Amino acid sequence: MAKVIDKRYEFVLFFDVENGNPNGDPDAGNMPRIDPETSLGLVTDVCLKRKIRNYVELTREGQDGFDIYVKEGAVLNAQHRKAYKALGIEPKPKKLASEDLTKFMCDNFYDIRTFGAVMTTEVNCGQVRGPVQLNFARSIDPIVQQEITITRVAVTNEKDAEKKDREMGRKHIVPYGLYRGEGYVSAPLAERTGFTDEDLDLLWEALINMFDHDHSAARGKMASRKLFVFEHESRIGNAPAHKLFDCVDAVRRDPVTPVRRFGDYEVTVDEAALPDGVRLITMI
Repeated sequence: MAKVIDKRYEFVLFFDVENGNPNGDPDAGNMPRIDPETSLGLVTDVCLKRKIRNYVELTREGQDGFDIYVKEGAVLNAQHRKAYKALGIEPKPKKLASEDLTKFMCDNFYDIRTFGAVMTTEVNCGQVRGPVQLNFARSIDPIVQQEITITRVAVTNEKDAEKKDREMGRKHIVPYGLYRGEGYVSAPLAERTGFTDEDLDLLWEALINMFDHDHSAARGKMASRKLFVFEHESRIGNAPAHKLFDCVDAVRRDPVTPVRRFGDYEVTVDEAALPDGVRLITMI
């Protein structure tokens, strides 16, 4: 039986996009998300969790304990009924969920065990806070939002064919952007959901490889470039997270020429500044 993690972790992930839209904003015509005061690009935590979920679903499909709770086409109440059916309980509206129901959901759904979930719908399975949390990712430098006009040499219907022979459309891209995301893994919260060493290894695997199975015409060329993990000696932790994050930096090699590739940046870690009781693991 896999062992629940007994150490705290933080991590810093660098990923980039080339001629693509890493995370469109539906309230802005699906333009790449941006901080309006700084013009730095943003990628939401929800977007990154979606890619992790997709990777786990792709690589662990059919394996016990690695089902995905929030996935395309899923009906959450139907997911909850799996717990009631397994425990031989009849769902009743407004009834409080038992710990057994919540435990079943944690044991069987990787993303609940990892990120937690609020399952207090009509079919109540309780709620749980997950050990893994992510911040919004932010680009190192301001990004340029470009709107590209594209054409399709086919029309939608016969009526359109009487007036034109092609359709016009638009595509939103970032020519290049290097993004930095940060995250946390809590051992005490892992005890509540049953998040194990095996689950942790899968998290690192997903962060490294998730973009390789997420390619699309809209997202362009995306890749995980660097993943730094800080491992504490204790379950509570040996140093504040912000001090560890401050040890990692990325700067442009040439402050004048526009960046267009990962090699235009230098990513460094000040290992001498690492506090006692914290070990740096460079994954990629």
